[in-house]
Amino acid sequence: MSSSTSTTPADAPLKRAGQRLVVVGAGSAIGRHLARTASAEGADLVLAGPDLAKLEQTAAELPGTARTVRFDITDEASIAHLAEEAGAFDHFVSTAAVPANGPLSELVPEDVQRAFAAKVTGPLFLAKHLAGQAREGGSLTFFSGVAAWRPAPERTVMATTNGALAFLVQALAVEIAPLRVNAVSPGIVDSGAWDKLGADKRAFLQSVAASNPARRVGTPDDLVAAVLFAIDNPYVTGTVLHVDGGGRLA
Repeated sequence: MSSSTSTTPADAPLKRAGQRLVVVGAGSAIGRHLARTASAEGADLVLAGPDLAKLEQTAAELPGTARTVRFDITDEASIAHLAEEAGAFDHFVSTAAVPANGPLSELVPEDVQRAFAAKVTGPLFLAKHLAGQAREGGSLTFFSGVAAWRPAPERTVMATTNGALAFLVQALAVEIAPLRVNAVSPGIVDSGAWDKLGADKRAFLQSVAASNPARRVGTPDDLVAAVLFAIDNPYVTGTVLHVDGGGRLA
């Protein structure tokens, strides 16, 4: 009796060869992780964000091709410039967030406006400028967040902007069909953002894991997997993918 194993030929085409992905927030932990994954699968990347040095750092780590574009999601002229730089593309992903947390009595209008720009007006104008450049089968994916379903004191703006984005993707999915529009809504993810807690980080993440149905916190891999699902499944649009361990239910 003989046995054989199936292997992938070394010269087999990569899954995303010929695809162009535009990633806003590629200088941050989740955006950078997504860029690495997509590049390893053969995608051509356009990396956008406010900090060019961080974008160039990400580009230097990628195995494939990438261009960097300094980008301000609060400014329509900057959005139009990104659209020009991106050209024809297959998939667009924005992890952008500009939190305006704090007591209601201390909120500053400019901070609130920037928070809405990152999650609501920015995505709206991104769709305006990019929709006509998406190739057949393309998609737009934005990041919402669990705060919309689990509001908390001093997180009113975060809850509102993330909730508004959830409704925006539904409206856009109808208006710019057949271009697909979705959102990923993370829960608490150990992406490095909580390192600021120092010695208290471990206890915080353990308490989160103990309180949600999945009994764990998220990882960057969890979020990237959700983004790639939204990108790859041609029958998913106008949808929010909750990647929160059930945290919104706890």
